[in-house]
Amino acid sequence: MATSPSALVLIPARMAATRLPMKPLADILGEPMIVHVWRRAVEAGIGPVAVACDDARIAAAVEAVGGTAILTRSDHASGSDRIYEAMLGLDAEGRFDVIVNVQGDLPTIEPEAVRACFAPLDDASVDIATIAAEITREEEKTEPSVVKVIGTPVGEGRLRALYFTRATAPTGRGPLYHHIGLYAYRRAALERFVHLPQGTLERRERLEQLRALEAGMRIDVGLVETVPLGVDTPGDLERARAILGRKG
Repeated sequence: MATSPSALVLIPARMAATRLPMKPLADILGEPMIVHVWRRAVEAGIGPVAVACDDARIAAAVEAVGGTAILTRSDHASGSDRIYEAMLGLDAEGRFDVIVNVQGDLPTIEPEAVRACFAPLDDASVDIATIAAEITREEEKTEPSVVKVIGTPVGEGRLRALYFTRATAPTGRGPLYHHIGLYAYRRAALERFVHLPQGTLERRERLEQLRALEAGMRIDVGLVETVPLGVDTPGDLERARAILGRKG
């Protein structure tokens, strides 16, 4: 399939966050966090970028730096539901074959990671692509908040996902991989995914991506070097400021 011209990059962002109120607008080095994420998605260079948000203040922040934003409903259960609504609003005619979901709370995401998420869709049998990094800190191997992807190698730096879990898996010798929640969907796969009922394992593990695997969809994983910082708390925000401050 074609590459850059077929990709639409969407960044879901919602204002409600119990641990960090007004999170998308949190200041990092003089700019809202959502603007940092938008810039890195643009720098990936795989296609046009838009922020799918539930508040006019987020849209205004993005538009103030020349970005595109679209307002979506405030009651979506997940980011995938939000980007599906945004896709229908921005691309009703179906110009884009691939929809890339970049989380709005990853201000340190590298453009290379966004490209790595898109790359596995060069295989026509892949429905959804995502990324992961090898776990190097021992404590993360047993931490339930660190989602692990279990996969079989299908090429250099690439896995076919067999399962996602909060447990320490697989057992035995070998690397464990920390799943990073960026996704690139074929348009038809996104439409199918958001209309599927919740799966049994999805509810048990509290991992949305298991819905796709339970339905027989193929997810491939690009391997990257580092895990971007997800900002959920004031402490995370301070870490993001320090990281981006060092980068200049």
